[in-house]
Amino acid sequence: MTQALSSIAQERGISYFLISFTDLFGVQRSKLVPAQSIDTMSANGAGFAGFAAWLDMTPADPDILAIPDSNSLFQLPWQPDVAWMPADLYGVDGNPIAQTPRLVLKKVLAQAEEQGYQVCTGVECEYFLLNADGSDLSDGRDRQSKPCYDQQALMRRYDVIREICDGMLTLGWGPYQNDHEDANGQFEMNWTFDTALVTADRQAFFKYMVKSIAEKHGLRATFMPKPFQHLTGNGCHMHLSVWDRDRATNLFLEAEGELGLSSMAYHFIGGVLKSGTALCAFTNPTINSYRRINAPVTTSGATWSPNTLSYSGNNRTHTIRIPEAGRFELRLADGSANPYLLPAAVIAAGLDGLEHKQDPGPRRDNNAYTDPLPAGTVEALPNSLFEALARLENNPILPERMGQDFVASYLKLQRQAWNDFSRQITSWELETTLDC
Repeated sequence: MTQALSSIAQERGISYFLISFTDLFGVQRSKLVPAQSIDTMSANGAGFAGFAAWLDMTPADPDILAIPDSNSLFQLPWQPDVAWMPADLYGVDGNPIAQTPRLVLKKVLAQAEEQGYQVCTGVECEYFLLNADGSDLSDGRDRQSKPCYDQQALMRRYDVIREICDGMLTLGWGPYQNDHEDANGQFEMNWTFDTALVTADRQAFFKYMVKSIAEKHGLRATFMPKPFQHLTGNGCHMHLSVWDRDRATNLFLEAEGELGLSSMAYHFIGGVLKSGTALCAFTNPTINSYRRINAPVTTSGATWSPNTLSYSGNNRTHTIRIPEAGRFELRLADGSANPYLLPAAVIAAGLDGLEHKQDPGPRRDNNAYTDPLPAGTVEALPNSLFEALARLENNPILPERMGQDFVASYLKLQRQAWNDFSRQITSWELETTLDC
């Protein structure tokens, strides 16, 4: 029998619960519920006006109900009298809201489970620490052209990094390393992989935790893909493997296979590459995302982001890297990727690859930055969100597996964002064309 949340609250000293959902643009929406009311809210859901979030709804639509998942409860390490729970959205009629990112992921994972698969993922979340108003980096001494792994810059932010890592330790995530990344003021923190839904919930909470602890220290954290033109952008590299139903056997692992991967793993990779340009609508979902991929060289000497749909061994210049036996790393996604839609889209593409035994083509071992392949050898990545959305619209695979209604809503809202961006008159335009 599941323990009542009010009882858990009493045992752990929890006074309030954040019932939270993530909308289509990755914005977290919440209601703060006192512990004495949490059992009712847990059973019946917290009411929201759907139009108030990015869900493709109107003011005339009925309320939506956020049903929290009590199996994914995170007591805030920096404020332990509050607990956070991700929620799934339903209509007052009891039907699921198709445009709920967490439900889209569950839908795709159910397809994997029907075939006897359990998908595991891990993410590497990069972020910048800025000053309080977000106008510049928080550390004026962090100026090296190659600052990656810089010990001094890392330890100058020890208080922030330690508090975040201590939080993950308290939550039992198994964090195992923290480092200063390739850009000045940029950091990455890694924790142990798990099933895709568990990782997605943790990623959503991680972004909230990092921002909150940074604010506590008088700083601002951002996962924006490319906040500085001359610096490496924020990636969100995802590692993926497929296991059997009981998670006893890694089906991607084959000792005699090329680079330790099974034929099944290569079919999955083939599916990801086949839908790769359409995937960009989810892996790189903002206007700013396309400042990071296909970008010119940064001050460090490399962008560390891909520019072609290709896979390789332990080579970080391609979209997919195979760092060791039994898994692959997708290097395409950035920090703005929705924690639920990112794995949902990649898994949907991979499952199609499994179903059709998709051939990924030959492995590419060139340095894609300095030794590009001849034109037409591999497919290029989209140059803009507009192009990625067009590729998604013409892709039959992702809508079928993620949901036609969901994809239609996603395309509609993203095109509205693109049109809003396109109406802006930038300072660059004024500077270069005002005297025409």
